[in-house]
Amino acid sequence: MSVKIPADVDQPDKILYGLTARQLAILGGTAAVVLWVLLTFQAVVPFPVLVAVVIPVAAGGIVLAVARRDGMSLDRYLVTALTHLRTPRTRVTTQGPVQAPPSWCRMRGRLPAPLRLPVRAVRQDGAMELAGGGVAGIVRAGTVAFGLRTPGEQASLVAGFGRWLNSLDTPVQILVQARPVDLTGLADHITAQAQAPALPDPALEQAAGEHAAFLYEIGSAHGLLVRHVLIVFTNTPTSSASSPWGKGRRQRIGRDAGAEVVLRRAAEAVQSLATLGVAAEVLDSGSCVAALAESLSPGEPRPVDNAAPDELITAGRKS
Repeated sequence: MSVKIPADVDQPDKILYGLTARQLAILGGTAAVVLWVLLTFQAVVPFPVLVAVVIPVAAGGIVLAVARRDGMSLDRYLVTALTHLRTPRTRVTTQGPVQAPPSWCRMRGRLPAPLRLPVRAVRQDGAMELAGGGVAGIVRAGTVAFGLRTPGEQASLVAGFGRWLNSLDTPVQILVQARPVDLTGLADHITAQAQAPALPDPALEQAAGEHAAFLYEIGSAHGLLVRHVLIVFTNTPTSSASSPWGKGRRQRIGRDAGAEVVLRRAAEAVQSLATLGVAAEVLDSGSCVAALAESLSPGEPRPVDNAAPDELITAGRKS
């Protein structure tokens, strides 16, 4: 027995005539406005003028309820666009609100908004403490050549991936990033003095040179992309109002317990994906910092490493 599952599992339910409750509310509101205009002004305004007024209103309501843009309903798209336009473009790192400049300073535009990152700290074990009180962990996963598999192998991969998804008892975020890749460094490494010229057979050296030339050619002729797959596991804090300990200790114990749960779920995901032939690993603290920095500023150098809790911090002075 096979059952068709829609790709959009969060698709709202259809209430009447294939329309959702949101669409019915928009159409009902539009019909009410049109009816109110007709009943209110039919005695003082000619009927052709009323029709010319209500037709754009009715058409706007229908388009607002039915049309979609980039997979999003048009009303939600407009609300998101207005929110984006009202959001400050510039953000700065500060603990409190951004102070306005003095009265004698002429400022163009709006004040920058405080930058509030969702990650509060990265632990040594790789778990990330979130600003909301929860804990998160990241798993870096590889990819498989799905199109090169036989139909039986493809069905087995889909079934195995479906079993892993069904085994999840908490929300999991799967982030797929596509970034440009440059093969010039790899080609230069192949043609270096210590690589291709050092091969024992001239035929191998020629083959290495041809492969390097192929890498130069494909890199200059096409825009190459590499995919990074990150799986984020989160654990929300639980209420511990009945705990006899202080608030700070309760938060610390809750974060420690949440980190253990997140890391265990991440390790189980690595084992489950290994059965599908997908190489995966749980990111440690350094890899988590690098992944966050690369997501915030792609292509930029990562920030300076912070000292570990047991490391000695020294400072030097130049003469």
